[in-house]
Amino acid sequence: MADGFTLIGFRHSVYTRIVRVALIEMRLQASYVEVDPFSDPSALDRFTPLARVPVLRHGDFTLTETAAILRYLARVSGAMHLLPDDSQALARMDQVFGIVDTSLYWPLVRQVFSNGFYAPLMNEPFDADQVAAGIKAGRPGLKLLDTIAAEGLVLNGMDLTLADLHLAPVMDYLTRVAVGAELLAEYPDLSAWWSGKSGSPLLQETDPFPGEERP
Repeated sequence: MADGFTLIGFRHSVYTRIVRVALIEMRLQASYVEVDPFSDPSALDRFTPLARVPVLRHGDFTLTETAAILRYLARVSGAMHLLPDDSQALARMDQVFGIVDTSLYWPLVRQVFSNGFYAPLMNEPFDADQVAAGIKAGRPGLKLLDTIAAEGLVLNGMDLTLADLHLAPVMDYLTRVAVGAELLAEYPDLSAWWSGKSGSPLLQETDPFPGEERP
């Protein structure tokens, strides 16, 4: 069952990277199709009407939404250790998915990272106003993640779950901007978790910006 995967994604997309990290962790092979939804949204029409990456195909089965993709991959690969047995820990994992997707992606990736790191890399101006707005908007989600890390059901630095795989690429992008790294340092338990994950071979292998300087 764990054969015949195709990942349709955009190499700079944090969500595409999350799925790439998961594939490596679960020792799954997938062919890759590069699509830039920003320059050519219609290129995704044959896969999804949402014009968003990533898209996973497994034979004739097509799946979107990163959290759903991670859960599916864990089950078909037999990597059930990434899904907590404890009901409360499993609920916390799902909560981390939701916090990332609804409260952190836009401010920390689309505002802080995109305007503070990615735009200058693409020879576009550093937009300090957008970065500042993202820093402000991202604080509540980071505060909640800090309490979750302190609690220890997930993001505890010991028991790897899908929550770690979903969150780590987002934190990697955030900390490529100096003020983003400073923001994360305000949350001690989340920072301790990140200190244990920041050097992960999974992140190094999937880094779409190798050689670029960090703050």
